[in-house]
Amino acid sequence: MIKGRVAGKVWSSRRIETVPTGALLEVDIGRDSRLVAFDPLGCATGELVLIAQGSVAAGYFDGRTVPVDALIIASIDEQSSKDA
Repeated sequence: MIKGRVAGKVWSSRRIETVPTGALLEVDIGRDSRLVAFDPLGCATGELVLIAQGSVAAGYFDGRTVPVDALIIASIDEQSSKDA
């Protein structure tokens, strides 16, 4: 899993038929890196999220073949860090 923060939405007026209807979000994953993830949860800009990638992400869609390789699977409400 990857932890990241939603940076904004991605809009597409055209896409292939097998891409599910839903939000595509740009997620900042650190070190000046971002990725686009499918969002079934309705997350907002600024939310901290967990992302699954690869076959796990594609498997969310009940065995249908979909070109999704990054899926937001959770919105993080709270986290704690161990002090060094």
